[in-house]
Amino acid sequence: MKTRYSFGGDEHIFVEVDEEMSLDAFFKSLSMTNAVRESQIRGVTEVCPANASFQVKFDPDVIHPDDMLKEIQSLEAAAEKADSVIKTRIVEIPVYYQDPWTHETLMRFRERHQDPNSTDIEYAASINGYGSVDDFIKAHSGSPWFVSMVGFVAGLPFLYQMVDRPRQIEVPKYLRPRTDTPKLTVGYGGCFSCIYSVRGAGGYQMFGVTPMPIYDPQQEISYLREFMCFFNPGDIVKWKPINRDEYDAAVEDVDAGRFMPRMADVTFDLEKFNADNDGYNAKLEEALNGH
Repeated sequence: MKTRYSFGGDEHIFVEVDEEMSLDAFFKSLSMTNAVRESQIRGVTEVCPANASFQVKFDPDVIHPDDMLKEIQSLEAAAEKADSVIKTRIVEIPVYYQDPWTHETLMRFRERHQDPNSTDIEYAASINGYGSVDDFIKAHSGSPWFVSMVGFVAGLPFLYQMVDRPRQIEVPKYLRPRTDTPKLTVGYGGCFSCIYSVRGAGGYQMFGVTPMPIYDPQQEISYLREFMCFFNPGDIVKWKPINRDEYDAAVEDVDAGRFMPRMADVTFDLEKFNADNDGYNAKLEEALNGH
């Protein structure tokens, strides 16, 4: 992987670890951002990680941009050799696929879509070679997903499918963004799935909704009282398809303060995952199921 460094005005350095997203690129980016924080480089005011890149904001009155660049570059070699093992968690996220709310929304914006004669999930199934929407849902929910970044909108996770590249789902964004997306929509754009933490504009394909809030600035929801954003980079997600009755019951539990996401603490080892994707995923799911 060839790392590319560029300046963003006088106060930012953007570091692109790789042009393509991969877990290897994510882990190198993670190692470098951790190293920047731990090194306590003079003048650094903020470190902002992304999927396979990161940005460092600094005070040019404290450190010259060229000196900041040298400081960050000096950390790259060690980051490449860093141990690709992290302590994290796997979380089950219920999804009501083909729900009525995203369906109503996507039908309002068909003129902005690649295929106005199909739904978003029908289009995604077709271009990825699946014989039916049910087959597509099985593929989308069948393997875990890695949270590579949280942001763009507060609390919104970007999720990367944990399968070998030939099996990764790829779906382009809308031709023109929508002006509306229901809150908690499970979306898809490029190689990333996401959950819209709030209602708003968006361009990702809409597959369904989750009843599980992931962002609560008031911190009133039972599992969001300590921190308003649920996800962290490095979290692992397993989608669980649910029907309308299960969705309604989960919403009722959230409102009553009874809902608690199913999750388990795990250690993720990138080398072991790369050696056997499916076998390693099965062990992660065993941890979630308490085996």
